[in-house]
Amino acid sequence: MATGRKDGGPLSDSALLVLGVALLSIGGYAAYLATRKEATPNDKRIRVEKHVTINRPAAELYAFWRTLENLPKVMSHLESVTELDEKRSHWTAKAPMGMSVSWDAEITEDLPNEGLAWRALEGSDIENAGSVFFNELSHDRGTELKVVLAYEPPLGKVGATVARLMGEEPAAQLQDDLRRFKQLMETGETATTHGQTSGRA
Repeated sequence: MATGRKDGGPLSDSALLVLGVALLSIGGYAAYLATRKEATPNDKRIRVEKHVTINRPAAELYAFWRTLENLPKVMSHLESVTELDEKRSHWTAKAPMGMSVSWDAEITEDLPNEGLAWRALEGSDIENAGSVFFNELSHDRGTELKVVLAYEPPLGKVGATVARLMGEEPAAQLQDDLRRFKQLMETGETATTHGQTSGRA
């Protein structure tokens, strides 16, 4: 994964910390399904899981998500995704302080209309993986979407604590992204939270 300042110089540890937090908001975002390992006492990975029910068929939601270049429409920190082939893609994300971060990822599992799993390719500065599942409910009750993200931030869990203090809490960002996805799929328009309260507990 390549990171850099606007002037092309190297990033400090603190900047990498902030970029790591930005990564998690990208359903990039980021997977538990890909790693398939039980957590150990020394496991530094941070795992986030969020659910949302969307009043659309699973096939429609899967088709949107499987076209990875659609994701910047609903993921606030994502600038672009370029699909390189059937499995590999290049991601670029916004980051604080006018910076950006990019990396290559690969799809590790693809179950049409049911789910996807992906992970950053070997050599990325920040290990991250993710999965999304589409569970169509009976009696026309829509589809339950579950997203699981896992990453290992710079400086481990200390980094995640600092991120929360800076207002970059990954779970809250992911929840906001899923709200935008729900509104886009149900109404054709994306929600905006600028100037509004988040309504978080």
